Amino acid sequence: MHLIPNAPTSPSSPMPSSESKAFKDAVVTYLNQVAPVTSRAMFGGYGLYLEGVMFALIAYEILYFKVDDGNRPDYEAVGMGPFIYSRDGKDMVMSYYQIPSTVYEDLATLDEWVEKALAAARRGKRKKRS
Repeated sequence: MHLIPNAPTSPSSPMPSSESKAFKDAVVTYLNQVAPVTSRAMFGGYGLYLEGVMFALIAYEILYFKVDDGNRPDYEAVGMGPFIYSRDGKDMVMSYYQIPSTVYEDLATLDEWVEKALAAARRGKRKKRS
């Protein structure tokens, strides 16, 4: 499973490619072993949802989970960084971090990280409403 970045910083097409769709399908199928994940196409990639909340995204065939102060240290401790894209010549840093392959490959650990990402997404939703 390809989880390491090697793609450009901005989408060349607003529609996902057939390879991206195949990658998304494989990731969603795999994640469904730990939670009932669904997906929606967005901005040339995909948003991944659990219980109606976007907790992850796929961009350039890389899987990112939602982070905040509650789970960001887990990602930083293993050297993972945020999703960054270029907009009007500026780097835009998202609150989604790439997950390490060791987490992806271990279902018990993956389940924990999915729950933490979902919790971060829920906290973020509450802050937006306030």
